[in-house]
Amino acid sequence: MKVYRSITSFPKITNAIVTQGTFDGVHIAHQVILKQLKEIAQVKGGETVLITFDPHPRTVLFPEDHGLQLLNTPEEKIALLEKEGIDHLVILPFTKEFSRLSSLDFIKDILLDAIGTKYLVIGYNHRFGKNREGSFEHLKDYAPTYGFEILEISAQDLDEVAVSSTKIRNALQQGDVALASRFLGHPYAIDAKVVEGKQLGRTIGYPTANLFIEHPLKLIPQDGVYAVWVLVQDKKYGGMLNIGNNPTVALKGRSIEVNIFNFSETIYNQNISVQFVDKIREEEKFNSLQELKTRLELDKLQALKILAY
Repeated sequence: MKVYRSITSFPKITNAIVTQGTFDGVHIAHQVILKQLKEIAQVKGGETVLITFDPHPRTVLFPEDHGLQLLNTPEEKIALLEKEGIDHLVILPFTKEFSRLSSLDFIKDILLDAIGTKYLVIGYNHRFGKNREGSFEHLKDYAPTYGFEILEISAQDLDEVAVSSTKIRNALQQGDVALASRFLGHPYAIDAKVVEGKQLGRTIGYPTANLFIEHPLKLIPQDGVYAVWVLVQDKKYGGMLNIGNNPTVALKGRSIEVNIFNFSETIYNQNISVQFVDKIREEEKFNSLQELKTRLELDKLQALKILAY
């Protein structure tokens, strides 16, 4: 997959089969659209093009709204779309100026002049352009004039999977990572840098990698203990992860820590990926480190069972 971070860097192609949207999560409803996109490209002998935006439009249009949390960082989205087999990914910088682009100018300047769209695939109720004035009916009116075809994925086709990014966010905020992963069609994951912590886990036999999430809008699941898979330098390990305030240890503060099974390497400042499988329990406060250690032994057994490790 080729990635372009501006419209000027995209080499206009002769038979572009295009879709557009935020595609946060690249969940199973998105995958319905992408499947149709790829099937049309195969029939038409074209190349698939996905247009998306960074930053998320809501952060530009409603800067005072700090409630948005994203299922994917831009790099995570790129990796997921590459797995979906998209040929070209165009990431348009979303600015105030760009938001004022009329729907007609978007069709002419972006879809036609820059991309060379021959076939456009969109989900039902898709809106675009200034004040979200553009719609399927709007596109259908202009398609014959500008020489492209358009397909709207029906409400029935998308409603059958009954998924939205909002439903996935709600599941994660409630700690139901298993449900979120079913909605996504792949495990919910966080990419993070390993940073130094207080190293208290070592003293009770459960060393942890402390994780730093760089992207401020990345959604972190509800506090608690989770069974996870951990990808370190393309190798996959089982593990258990804690999100929370570590109430047993005074003044430690909120953190994300993962104990990686059968792993003893030093990986400070390295980037790893954590895939959530299921929640084991809520975070608890214990009367001593020994009580915590006993509980962690049970947690590990439960994690191993969940992972069928």
